[in-house]
Amino acid sequence: QMADPFLYDTGERSQYGCLGHEVEIEHIKAYVCRPSFFTDKAVIVIHDIFGWLFPDIRYIVDLIAGHGYITICPDFFKGTDPWKTTDHWADFADWMKEHDPMKVDKEAAVVLKYLKEQCGAKKIGIVGFSWGGMAVHHLMLKNPQLTAGVSLYGRIIRDSEERYNLLNPTFFIFGEKDHTISYDQITLLEEKLKQYCKVAYKIKVYPGQVHGFAQLKPEDMKPDDKPYIEEARKDMIDWIKMFI
Repeated sequence: QMADPFLYDTGERSQYGCLGHEVEIEHIKAYVCRPSFFTDKAVIVIHDIFGWLFPDIRYIVDLIAGHGYITICPDFFKGTDPWKTTDHWADFADWMKEHDPMKVDKEAAVVLKYLKEQCGAKKIGIVGFSWGGMAVHHLMLKNPQLTAGVSLYGRIIRDSEERYNLLNPTFFIFGEKDHTISYDQITLLEEKLKQYCKVAYKIKVYPGQVHGFAQLKPEDMKPDDKPYIEEARKDMIDWIKMFI
């Protein structure tokens, strides 16, 4: 029996008017937001189980673009249905088999090619939330073209020691009250990275925060959580700026 990945009801979120536009790259749709000036720096954002259309993820894309990056959120589900609030958690494991965050290499390659060839990007980072955080962890082990990564509350999959040999600087963000990721897992991640990782990395746990905390739009934040959400977002941007 798997715990519900999210404690909050996504149906009660406020709407969001996006600043970017949608594009089609080969077989993938994507949401793109660009800063008002030319830049050769880009960031790929990987959505969570609610997919690339989810307002919270588009808010994050616009936020990162506002810091001077061509920012893109591709549909890593390739047109298949994202998880919906009406779906039953009993079916979640089956849904995950069809939506494996470790099988995103092909799509990532298509998006990297687009950013380099069509947008003139020379340095590219990646940020991912939950499902996307797992995908970021995977890609930072496999794709040297990604200059830096931020994985936000991606469940930690322990399949081999190779999982800790990151190619480029990676920052892992967790919430202290995340019921999908135990503190033991985070401790183990820290121990293993110390042992195997040859590049810069960072792990930070934000007090009192549940799964999904860093995606919330300002009007959806609880006052007690707001400082931690803002701190996590600033830390995320600072990490990107340090390397890209």
